[in-house]
Amino acid sequence: MSLINEYRATEEAIKELQARLKNLSQDDKLQTELEFEGKLRTLMGEYQKSLRDIIALLDPEAKSGKLPRGGVVKTTGTKRSRKVKQYKNPHNGEVIETKGGNHKTLKEWKAKWGGDTVESWSTTLQS
Repeated sequence: MSLINEYRATEEAIKELQARLKNLSQDDKLQTELEFEGKLRTLMGEYQKSLRDIIALLDPEAKSGKLPRGGVVKTTGTKRSRKVKQYKNPHNGEVIETKGGNHKTLKEWKAKWGGDTVESWSTTLQS
């Protein structure tokens, strides 16, 4: 991009941002939030409290490592292992065992006879 094109693009972006800023400054919700923030900061200064103090006061479990409010802890990093399925083709008697659908012969069968039909040939094996 030439320097003049970059200049014009930047100039256009500034104009768009200025218009957006003007619209935001006229928003009643923003004015209410700014007023609340100002009053809160004044009150915090009056009582010599920081944002961390306020958060600790309003949500004591935020950093303490306790369970969240709902009491539910998400587990990550453990995937459920897939079960082994056995497919027996009634047309030729061929048997396939697989954990997933990314099997070459299984794909060929599904293309030839349809996915629902081939799935009806499956049985889940205990593993």
